Amino acid sequence: MDNLLVTGGAGFIGSDFVHYVLENTDMSVTVLDKLTYAGSLASLEGLPAERFRFVQGDICDASLVTELFAAHDAVVHYAAESHNDNSLSGPAPFVQTNLVGTFTLLEAARATGTRLHHISTDEVYGDLELDDPDRFTESTPYNPSSPYSSTKAGSDLLVRAWVRSFGVAATISNCSNNYGPRQHVEKFIPRQITNVIDGVRPRLYGDGRNVRDWIHADDHSSAVLRILERGRIGETYLIGADGEKSNRDVVEIILEEMGVPTDAYDLVVDRPGHDKRYAIDWSKLRDELDWEPRYRDFRAGIAATVAWYRANEAWWRPQKAEAEAKYAVTGH
Repeated sequence: MDNLLVTGGAGFIGSDFVHYVLENTDMSVTVLDKLTYAGSLASLEGLPAERFRFVQGDICDASLVTELFAAHDAVVHYAAESHNDNSLSGPAPFVQTNLVGTFTLLEAARATGTRLHHISTDEVYGDLELDDPDRFTESTPYNPSSPYSSTKAGSDLLVRAWVRSFGVAATISNCSNNYGPRQHVEKFIPRQITNVIDGVRPRLYGDGRNVRDWIHADDHSSAVLRILERGRIGETYLIGADGEKSNRDVVEIILEEMGVPTDAYDLVVDRPGHDKRYAIDWSKLRDELDWEPRYRDFRAGIAATVAWYRANEAWWRPQKAEAEAKYAVTGH
């Protein structure tokens, strides 16, 4: 593969993948992004002009998508509406982007024969009890809880159907929660970091005991590239890094790394349908494709992420007021 098309490549994990590919391979990359509030051209700065191209457009635009598919060897599909709170207040964009958009890409893959990798989330599996010893596997039944996770589940099922019914050359990956540089400040970790920078106490839903399985975005990117290059067509691979932490643990680590007392946060009313625990069994990826995460030390990863947000206020500051205004409406 010499030429990749990356949908949603101006977003957090999409832009991380673009940087990773251009820094670690000789491939050329085209990004297709609508530039909604979550996408930023600033996240694509510093890339080599001779191997990078940006196209502003909508993944629901069938003619544009088919034209781009025909000009590339493979497509990695990151574009999605992905914030649970936003899906509760306005689910329509999630249905349009995550379902109609993925359908449009699959039809383009069907027409052109282009290899497709679909990025999804562990949230399609619902949640686990806090004391459950099990983890999600590729065979865990889907049980989504929110408009966001249900539309991602639907998009996964579309990919599986197009592989089986039409022979589309596609793979799927479901990843745990990502953290790292260039993540929008509405998301959990950057919101807490930027609040502390602004002298605002972090807030946690419920009792803060909800558990997420964290992975550094660079590890996610390396896993996706491995699946793209070596994954078996029609297969699903879970991507994780054994990073289970409660939301309370995460906030306390952030506070400690930022020199603030570890109890300097508040608990607020829980959000509807708040999943209890996510946990990923990524042994298939390890055993079949010989992949391992590099960022095993979560505290060190958080320290580096804090340092990035401290050093890049010009990147996140324009997003902050709007994001906090949305949360103010709900009291969160």
